[in-house]
Amino acid sequence: MNQAAEFVLSLRDIRKSFGPVEALKSMRLDVRPGRVHTILGENGAGKSTLMKILVGVHQPSGGEMVLDGRPYAPHSPKDAAAQGLAIVFQELSLCNNLSVAENIMATHEPARLGFINDRKLRAEARALVRDLGLPVDVGAKVGHLSIAQRQLVEIAKGLSKPAKVLILDEPTSSLSDSEAEILFGIIDRLKARGTAIIYISHRMEEIMRLSDDITVIRDGAYVAMRKRDETSIEELIALMVGRRMDEIYPPRLAPAPGADVRPVLDVRGLSCAGRFRDVGFEVRPGEILGFFGLIGSGRSDVMNALFGMRSTSGDIRVDGKPVRLRNPADAIAVGIGFVTENRKEEGLALDAPVRSNISMAALDGFAGKAGFLRFGKERRAARAEVQRLGVRTSSLETLAGKLSGGNQQKVVLAKWLLTRPRVLILDEPTRGVDVGAKFEIYRIIRELAAEGTAILLVSSELPEVLGLADRIAIMAEGELKATVARGDLTPELVMAHATGTHQ
Repeated sequence: MNQAAEFVLSLRDIRKSFGPVEALKSMRLDVRPGRVHTILGENGAGKSTLMKILVGVHQPSGGEMVLDGRPYAPHSPKDAAAQGLAIVFQELSLCNNLSVAENIMATHEPARLGFINDRKLRAEARALVRDLGLPVDVGAKVGHLSIAQRQLVEIAKGLSKPAKVLILDEPTSSLSDSEAEILFGIIDRLKARGTAIIYISHRMEEIMRLSDDITVIRDGAYVAMRKRDETSIEELIALMVGRRMDEIYPPRLAPAPGADVRPVLDVRGLSCAGRFRDVGFEVRPGEILGFFGLIGSGRSDVMNALFGMRSTSGDIRVDGKPVRLRNPADAIAVGIGFVTENRKEEGLALDAPVRSNISMAALDGFAGKAGFLRFGKERRAARAEVQRLGVRTSSLETLAGKLSGGNQQKVVLAKWLLTRPRVLILDEPTRGVDVGAKFEIYRIIRELAAEGTAILLVSSELPEVLGLADRIAIMAEGELKATVARGDLTPELVMAHATGTHQ
């Protein structure tokens, strides 16, 4: 069988430099039709650069690409789409003020005599959404949708035109298990039609379930290709990070001597109209209390309320004293920090340097007598957090938006650690970061708990909650269904509570 027949897309010795920085050194890839080919690598390994070359955003500095047996050199995303490559980026490219239908059909709206045919546009979008089985209303404004629903719309947009090769970049990063199953069904149907799928994900269990072929890259270079049924998670991690990781979840650390065992946060009867009701729990210094629930269960709404972002009723006590959390400033004042699930829009100022992102929640501590910012003190504090958390940045003045996802998440963590929180809320702290960065974030979480910080951990990844939490609070339909101690936890029990099927 010749290469043109065997592979729908082949890359040889692809290189890309940005000035003196060599982003891709020697990349190769062979993608077969009707198969899922996963690209696996840490943040900063070169995955995004490679994908942007494939769809014409960047031009390679060297090497050759072949699509369907012909030389392939797209000059733009439009050119790539015309030749049969489609991509669904991890970062959403939707317009919040437009409807779902308008976003799905953007750039190829049905028109007549130069005018968009709105009725046909909605009908085509509705037919696609129905065919894909997506739980979204094509008439709804995208800005009114949840992050998970927006991700589904982004996927529908990528599938709105036929493609020989479909690239999916972290498509399940904000999806619940049930929504991810919808996507997996779509992938199975596309494979049956002969579509080649390039898949990027950091979720190892997901990779082992979906992949047919797996290419591992590290530091901008090809490392190895493995067939899914001829490898293991342990081998892939070793290839990806250049070292073996015997345990994904670091061991618990001993608490500081004389640690206080009284609850630092005590919540009773907390309710928010239309979102959640009668939620009660407590968390002690050094304890990791996990919150698990399907999308829409109310878990993130509870966290937002504890950070003063929701109007609520009920009783909240910090160190035994009742508090009113009317806004985030009130929450910060009583020692609550919040690492939000949406770091791009809510956790970081992407156009500001690492230094000011780290210091922004604790600026009062850097003010001089006249109220002016003491830049030297600010820089020393930021540098200490960068070193403590292992943030990979060339300078404190590097813009936060230039960092990899894992390093951006560490900057968000550093911002709140600088406030010395009594309670730290972590909402999806490892969303969109690679295995190596996850391990480092898990290590940081363990160290914070050992230092006496009370941690509320929200995660869609059940293994993550089971691997880190001392207890798990399980939510469904706006209610706290159960709080289960670690020794009694099983995946089946957690899911039974989360789906409302526990007897």
